[in-house]
Amino acid sequence: MNFEGVHGPSKPLPLIQFEDADSLERCKTMSDMDIGGFSTVNIDYVPKSTTEPAHAHFHGSISTDLPPDRPDVFRTGYAAWRTLDRGYTIFGKTVWDIDPYRFIALRVNSDGRKYFVNIQTESIVPTDIHQHRLYTRTPGQWETVLIPLNEFVRTNHGMVVEPQREMLRQKVRTIGLGSIDRVLGPFSLRVAGIWATNWADGEDQQQEYSWSLKENKKEFELDTDRMPEQRPPRV
Repeated sequence: MNFEGVHGPSKPLPLIQFEDADSLERCKTMSDMDIGGFSTVNIDYVPKSTTEPAHAHFHGSISTDLPPDRPDVFRTGYAAWRTLDRGYTIFGKTVWDIDPYRFIALRVNSDGRKYFVNIQTESIVPTDIHQHRLYTRTPGQWETVLIPLNEFVRTNHGMVVEPQREMLRQKVRTIGLGSIDRVLGPFSLRVAGIWATNWADGEDQQQEYSWSLKENKKEFELDTDRMPEQRPPRV
């Protein structure tokens, strides 16, 4: 008999793995260029080598210059990528059910800049995004980051939304990463994979990777300048 229904899944659930170049076809990039800004964004496939796993290289340059012909645009300076919607089957829209899992795990190599993990669900408000800071300890080196799912913060257009309803984990549409700190200059983040997991070994160590819900909310409340005032296109 299989008691996974009682104890929870023992195997991780892959959300995106960059094992081959075709995996990039499941992703899309976004930046303030969509509203006339000048930030650049790219995502490239990098094959496995003797020193690195196969991965996607999310990179570009952040600019806060305003488009001269768009008086309605007051702020720029963001870039992001996310997975595409997974399409439909005869049973309806395809989504991920990550409710049986405790963590989102990411295998990354960061440049140390500020990035956010973004999760979209089949929310009543389509523009709601659940976000958490990607907190890395060793910039320039590969590491696995664990983020407890109950610590994601509900936001809309970059601002914390109240009340903080629980994430609809049974119906996750997309997952991705964004650089939205509006710090000028190049950024570089390498991602080998993202998955949901119940991995619990070394939980004392994983606490170093994640913030409490209170601290994560404070990150958004104190950083009110990080997103454009006007509403960007729906992603």
